[in-house]
Amino acid sequence: MALFKKRTAGKPGEWYYCLEHKKVEEGPECPAKNRFGPYATREEASHAMETARERNLEWETDPRWHDQPRPDEDQG
Repeated sequence: MALFKKRTAGKPGEWYYCLEHKKVEEGPECPAKNRFGPYATREEASHAMETARERNLEWETDPRWHDQPRPDEDQG
């Protein structure tokens, strides 16, 4: 008996953004490796790339993610 069931069809109301086809899909049509989501609305899914860019910028500029080298560490 499988521990996890592979869901082949999405649930109505679940929205995804397909990175391969660059389109919004209701329910997962493409493999998980090729999509962002789920989102609650079609509108949210349509802004997936913008949301990802904003989050990446936040993470890249968050000082908690950039450890400062210790004074005793060699820089070269």
